[in-house]
Parts: sequence; structure tokens; C-alpha cells
Amino acid sequence: MNSSSRMAILFIDIINDFDFDGGDLLLHNTKEIVPHLIQLKKYAKENNIPFIYINDHYGLWQADYKKIIAHCTNIKSKPIIEPLAPDENDYFLIKPQHSAFFQTPLQSLLMDLKTEHLLLAGIAGDICMLFTAKDAHMHKYSIHVPKNCIASEKNKMNDYALYLMESVMGGKH
Repeated sequence: MNSSSRMAILFIDIINDFDFDGGDLLLHNTKEIVPHLIQLKKYAKENNIPFIYINDHYGLWQADYKKIIAHCTNIKSKPIIEPLAPDENDYFLIKPQHSAFFQTPLQSLLMDLKTEHLLLAGIAGDICMLFTAKDAHMHKYSIHVPKNCIASEKNKMNDYALYLMESVMGGKH
């Protein structure tokens, strides 16, 4: 990692089937942030910033992004998954619950990478992103959550999550 940045970028729940109550709303709002997520990943690659996917496991319990992609890809999710899929150089972790830190090796990985600052992007802003931001704050990471890289089912709830991340957790956006 670039010693001057000490940053890692977390992509949370980007590989998603959107097959649940509220999934169509989340899908619609996620489509709006895809160009920004693509640009963010490009920036990370160009600047040698570690890129870490943390994703729900969908009952597979295997941290194999190809299996998760195969499970989640459908007519709705394909336009999200294809341009944002991990590559062989990305880190990929699965999570059992909302936070990317809860019962995952994320904290160990971040320590090994000597990370001090996290840039969070993904879905859903008012659930998994918010829980992850809270845990990142509790682990003493500074956080940045670009508002054009986070989506929730409802924009009002997304805005409230961003407000909490900034006012309570000191996150910038």
C-alpha cells in the first residue's frame, strides 16, 4: 500500500440479487451510483489503494466471489454486478450480518495493511453501510463516505444515514 495514504476502500454488498422486499427500490437507487463506483474503483487501481469487497454470503458461506456472483446474477442485478465485479487482485470477504467488521477478518486485514482511513461505498446506506461506519468509528478509523457512492431503498433514509455518519462518527462526505 502507498505509505502516504494508509487508506483502504470498502465496497459493501455490491454483489446483490435485489430479490427481496424493497429490492426494486434499492436497485433503482443503486443504478444511479454505479458510474461513481466505477470511477472510485478506477481511482483505487491507479493509486494502488487496497480495494476490499465485503459481501453478504447468501447462505453459501464461501468467500469465493465467483460463486457469490453466480448466485446473485439475474436480469435485475446483472447491470450492477458486471461493471463492479471484483478482480483477482481485490480482497473479498463475506459477512454474516450487517457490519463488515462483525465476525469477519476485516480488522486483521486492515491492521496488516496498516490502514488508518477508510472510504466506504455500497449499499444499503441505512443498514449495512451505517453499521460498518459505526464499527469503523469504534475501531478508531477515520472514515469518508462519498454521498454519490451510497444508496438505500429510500433517499430520505440514505440522507439520514449520511447525517449520522457525519455527525456521530465524524465521517466526511
